Amino acid sequence: MPKQNFKNHSRYIPLWHYITGTLVVALIVGSIINLVKSTRQNIFSASLIVVFSFVLASIFWYCRWFALRAQDRAIRAEENLRHFVLTGKLLDKHLRTSQIIALRFASDDELADLAQLASDKKMRSTDIKKSIIKWRADNHRV
Repeated sequence: MPKQNFKNHSRYIPLWHYITGTLVVALIVGSIINLVKSTRQNIFSASLIVVFSFVLASIFWYCRWFALRAQDRAIRAEENLRHFVLTGKLLDKHLRTSQIIALRFASDDELADLAQLASDKKMRSTDIKKSIIKWRADNHRV
């Protein structure tokens, strides 16, 4: 695995992000076409397939969303603890979760200053990541 940095830190799982997502969309489109072309004899089953495809799309979306939200909460707690250990103070309460998630890549040496700068200047997470000099890899992100 190459050394993690700003350019390669995001993670995509091809089977999940591309193939499964595409197949769910194809299922929705196909089920709607099937419903439109259905006859009186099979309209009920065609309707159920459309409903099923939207339920599957919802599951596909929320499986990822719920996992990321739970992980975001864990990251927020971890970074708050790390900041407290380094400075004796909790992170600024005005920092957004996205900013704290970006700060997790900062080394211990630059965390406190960068957290203060992010709060004062209301930096976007991308700008925070670009400001990091010594990158701290996070290889456990889902």
